[in-house]
Amino acid sequence: MRKFYLFFVLLMVATGFMFAEGTKEAVKDTLVYATTEKITDMDPANAYDFHTWELFRNIGKGLIAYKPGTADLVPGLATSWEANSTGDAYTFKLREGVKFSDGTPFTAQTVKWSIDRVMKLEGDPSWLVTDFVKSVDVVDNYTVRFNLHQPVGYFPALAASVPYFPMNPNAYPEDRFVKDPSELKGGELSALGPYKIVSFKRDEEIVLEANTEYYGQAPKINRIVIRYYADATTMRLALERGEVDLVYKTLNPSDIADLSKNPNFNTYEVPSSYIRYLCFECSESVFKDARLRRAVAALIDRKPLIDRVFLGQMEPLYSMIPRGMIYHTDAFKTELGDGNVELANRLLAEAGYSESNPLEFELWYTPSHYGDTEVNMAEVLKAQFEKSKAVRVTLKSAEWATYIANMDTKQMVSFLLGWYPDYMDPDNYTAAFAGTAGSKGLGIYFSDPEWDALFRKEQGSTDPKEREQVFKDLQMMWTKEVPTAPIFQGKLFIFTQKNVTGVKVGTPMVLHYNTLDFTD
Repeated sequence: MRKFYLFFVLLMVATGFMFAEGTKEAVKDTLVYATTEKITDMDPANAYDFHTWELFRNIGKGLIAYKPGTADLVPGLATSWEANSTGDAYTFKLREGVKFSDGTPFTAQTVKWSIDRVMKLEGDPSWLVTDFVKSVDVVDNYTVRFNLHQPVGYFPALAASVPYFPMNPNAYPEDRFVKDPSELKGGELSALGPYKIVSFKRDEEIVLEANTEYYGQAPKINRIVIRYYADATTMRLALERGEVDLVYKTLNPSDIADLSKNPNFNTYEVPSSYIRYLCFECSESVFKDARLRRAVAALIDRKPLIDRVFLGQMEPLYSMIPRGMIYHTDAFKTELGDGNVELANRLLAEAGYSESNPLEFELWYTPSHYGDTEVNMAEVLKAQFEKSKAVRVTLKSAEWATYIANMDTKQMVSFLLGWYPDYMDPDNYTAAFAGTAGSKGLGIYFSDPEWDALFRKEQGSTDPKEREQVFKDLQMMWTKEVPTAPIFQGKLFIFTQKNVTGVKVGTPMVLHYNTLDFTD
């Protein structure tokens, strides 16, 4: 009997269970997290999507971080920072004694090498660095200075974004991007954050374990398994069967409605600055003509779309700056309206289009990255656009990796995207889409010296009234040029089993794995 008991205990430990003192219940030390999202490049110099950034925020660390559950900036790998008197240089004091998970020391030289690499490789998110940073100086082993092109009052928020994350120069190549951990020297991501990757099967499963070299508080759960599902229905069933512990992005609206009422699960509505919008390729396609971009934008009828596709779970949006953020105005509502066929027809006629000579274009969407509703959203938009007899739309789709590549080749003349904040400032919802550098990275290719000058003005200003006026002007200008058309502001939901605690997601929408826990 003793031998059997010993064998049973060893089996429990080996399979990730242990007994809680004073109870007869087993306490799990592995959390299974389900999503329909996809991982792109495993390289902060080129990855530019919500889920891959989420992963980097848990295996990596920035000089500055977000306090879990808030938008408050707190020390990360830097213990302190300060701007010079003119606001065009920031000096960071770094933590001493920090190591990557493979034992490589973290120093100021690591920071400089990582930023120089991002600037040199010019990946999709590199504008977050190159638009602002002129150079990086190593002051000493644990002091680094960022020299900026001009004063930037919100630079600490920028420094908290993933392209600024220090990477291990002993693992990452200097001259190319990394798509998969197997391409790294030693095959390891060399984490600085609370977790490290121990198994990577693209689009199937990623296994994380607590990083024993992490300088901060150890995670409450030793192992996180991320499972990737092809569709929301299968993912919901996995939750209901108890096969997964947490589900985040993206369930169908009907699933959200049903699960929210189910007492067997915890429901978390995430405070969201997530937006959805329509993009146009502005440099070479038929949409070089701003009148056509305005016409198509005027045909969007937001509330019927939200009610039909999302069961009313989203909010209409009339600016690229989300509601609840400083300087937001409803410019598109006052200037273009919803489902404005009369205005659209007038603009189309000015550009030479009519029922006998319709504007024909492709509307692209990606079928799984934003959830199963995306095809329905594209179909509803097609129907709304074709309420003008002078418009004919062909729907086209591509999976996320191809979709991203299509942006670079200007293959998509109009396409749907979603935006999660890189940093919490209206600049991130405007310059990213209509600034020359940011626009190029998103496949929009809008460029206008007047707009770039306004972005430089608001970026360099510390006067709230001056910035407010710039953003008011930009939002009105947006309704004339329409490089993108806002559609709705999203709500995000997390569902967990009842024994999962510690879910903390603030307005930056960062899910912190190291706060997750199980009740006894």
